[in-house]
Amino acid sequence: QVQLVESGGGLVQAGGSLRLSCAASGRAFSSYDMAWFRQAPGKEREFVAAVRWSGGNIYYALYADSVKGRFTISRDNAKNTLYLQMNSLKPENTTVYYCAADQRAPRDRLDYGLTTHWGYWGQGTQVTVSS
Repeated sequence: QVQLVESGGGLVQAGGSLRLSCAASGRAFSSYDMAWFRQAPGKEREFVAAVRWSGGNIYYALYADSVKGRFTISRDNAKNTLYLQMNSLKPENTTVYYCAADQRAPRDRLDYGLTTHWGYWGQGTQVTVSS
């Protein structure tokens, strides 16, 4: 099992940047695929980015179209930490961000976008972007 704790959220002006972190505890962190989702009040939790890990390197990273070119997902297995670098933030990016983890290989890359694929979740960190 793995426990996930997000941090790094806060208040930032539009156009600014934040880096979210997700610290994982438990064994075999490097064997887990990892992802970021976000959820606004009254809305479905939506996919932001995911990273698949294989052979000691990032196998591939996936991004939602809305964040491509602005957000970057990365991980440091030595520190058991997942990151989300968010640049050029917009007020509509205001929401709670969650990290997720799972060891199961997806049947298809599209599975990464499904909340049902991910077995472990953090408690979330609030990001607020002011206009």
